[in-house]
Amino acid sequence: MYAGSCLCGSVKFQIKGEISNIIHCHCSLCRKSSGSAFSTNGFVQKSDFKIVEGLSNISGFEYKPEKYRHFCTVCGSPLYSSNNLDKERIRVRVGLIDSNISERPMSHNFVTSKANWEDLDADLPRYPSFEPGR
Repeated sequence: MYAGSCLCGSVKFQIKGEISNIIHCHCSLCRKSSGSAFSTNGFVQKSDFKIVEGLSNISGFEYKPEKYRHFCTVCGSPLYSSNNLDKERIRVRVGLIDSNISERPMSHNFVTSKANWEDLDADLPRYPSFEPGR
């Protein structure tokens, strides 16, 4: 079982099954929604997903016909997306999961619309915390 929460902790959820088809999505909608170079999403069966706290703090909007994005009304964290044409699954923002997960991303998608400053093969230094001098 996986546990997750939004940035402020007012929305908490559990996933009792696997997370499938995890991807790094570089489309402009995911970049706008995450405010970053990409978002990392994975499919979860709706029957395996449970809001355990803060249901009243979740809102959403229809960003395309039959497609919705759901977020925390307190901190604004994007939580998951749903699609009325796929009623069995939702796409969860994997970065919200507090537990260690065993599944791994399978691909970078929509790379032709990635941010022009994003270099997928960058040889950037990696630090365990903030970069030196910060």
